[in-house]
Amino acid sequence: MHPLALPHGVDDPPSLLLWRLDELIPLVLMLVIGMLSDRLLIFLALGLGLSRLYGRFRDSRPDGFTLHWGYWHGLVPLKARRCPNPFTRRFQP
Repeated sequence: MHPLALPHGVDDPPSLLLWRLDELIPLVLMLVIGMLSDRLLIFLALGLGLSRLYGRFRDSRPDGFTLHWGYWHGLVPLKARRCPNPFTRRFQP
């Protein structure tokens, strides 16, 4: 068994029981799609697999990688008033 990292500080990501919230998102999304399409077991298994794959992906990368990747591709809006365009690769003075 691998040790389970429990949140110790204020800056740790939100969690629900023993799972981090970002690991539960694929599972819940597939659960809802399975209920709507009347294929609950298939989509639940798919959600468990996606959640496990995402957990492995996240554990092999530095903290905040997914957020930075989303910003780089323009998927994550920032709360700042001004921010450089993520698609601009060269900044000129």
